Amino acid sequence: MHGPATNNSPANVVTANSKTRAGTVGRVEILLFVIGVVLLVVGLAVSIALHELGHLWPAKRFGVRVGQYMIGFGPTLWSRRRGETEYGVKAIPLGGYISMAGMYPPSPAQQAARASGQRTGRAGGGFFATMVQDARAANDETMTGDDDQRVFYRLPVWKRVVIMLGGPIMNLLFAIVLFTVLLSGIGLQMATTTVASLAECVPASSTSACEPGDVTPPSVEAGLEPGDVILSIGGTPVADFAEASEIVQASAGEQLAVVVERDGQQLTLTATPAAITGQQVGADGETASVEVGFLGFRPTVEFVRQPVWAGSQAAVENVGAVAGIIWQLPVKVWDTAATLVTGDERDPNGPLSVVGAGVIAGEVAAADAPILNRVSGLIALLASLNIALFVFNLIPLLPLDGGHVVVALWDGIKRVFARLTGRPEPKPVDAAKLIPVTFVVVIGLIAMGAVLILADLVNPVSIF
Repeated sequence: MHGPATNNSPANVVTANSKTRAGTVGRVEILLFVIGVVLLVVGLAVSIALHELGHLWPAKRFGVRVGQYMIGFGPTLWSRRRGETEYGVKAIPLGGYISMAGMYPPSPAQQAARASGQRTGRAGGGFFATMVQDARAANDETMTGDDDQRVFYRLPVWKRVVIMLGGPIMNLLFAIVLFTVLLSGIGLQMATTTVASLAECVPASSTSACEPGDVTPPSVEAGLEPGDVILSIGGTPVADFAEASEIVQASAGEQLAVVVERDGQQLTLTATPAAITGQQVGADGETASVEVGFLGFRPTVEFVRQPVWAGSQAAVENVGAVAGIIWQLPVKVWDTAATLVTGDERDPNGPLSVVGAGVIAGEVAAADAPILNRVSGLIALLASLNIALFVFNLIPLLPLDGGHVVVALWDGIKRVFARLTGRPEPKPVDAAKLIPVTFVVVIGLIAMGAVLILADLVNPVSIF
């Protein structure tokens, strides 16, 4: 007769060990998730730093006085002054800025008041008028006097455009570097012509599984073996699995010569693809059943390095994709907000907040995949974020870089028109008058950002 199992019984020991292993795995996944989020935050901070350097370098090169170069917003964590510029890091790494002297020209009223030694007082006309005056006052503090030539608004139009485009272009260049590392350094994961394994049968269709009594696949009958590298099929050289599959599918019932490399030697095998039912998408988008050839082998998936220009091509393609999302941003944010009410699944290709990007980074880092796959995923995510920064900052609205470019170009157009018509040179375009519009844009961006953050917390987009 056996008594009750003690805590040292084999059953309890196995259960305890299983729970310990499960707990350890869970803690490791959480740690990897956190590491992924931290890496994304660091990568985003680097991207912001490069963006602001893209503004800083040409500004200093053109002689503009730059008072601050800051990464982040909020309280300053660290700063150091070198020359006339204070360099620092702030607590919230969600943006950055450089403080250039004379972003706006001083108003005539303010110039006259300063010349007479009088105070300008508060602006009349309500909230927006006060905003404009406050912006002018903050702008005037960056200038040392009325004859100061080291101010932004006095620069030629092309120099102002170069300074404002410098930031987005740095993000584009960083994205190209990241995509190049990803595609040409690590490689693109592709199905190759190296045989990984052979099928066990000939299924009835491309979507069905093997059944007992199914016939032997042609690959086995032909003598194909795992590790063989297929060089050509039916006299046509093949470079990847897609090319090999295309030839096989189009050759049902036809005898084909299959040239393989095995142990450093070339062998010619003979195989006749079996006919099975496959699916084909027509020009109208409809799927139809067709007869396709089936050989019966699974390819080896490897990282295949791409040409060095593949990174630039990928960046350009991503610019087009992100531009399509940005163009419809209000509509897509509205659709995202609707999912908060309906609970529907979000568009995986829709906009994300930094929180959503962090969640994806954490999932990539904690995924049950080889380390190289996870590294590739994080690099691709950071590259895509830089493309988003590039496109978003080109929107022609203040306070974005694209808005400042539009102001500079409008100033140039006015000057050219004045010269062509023999009129006096006009005064610089006063972007401070657009502060109310800027305020509305900022409120809109904050509202859309809040919706996306809430959606990424409540109904996040997941890679799984």
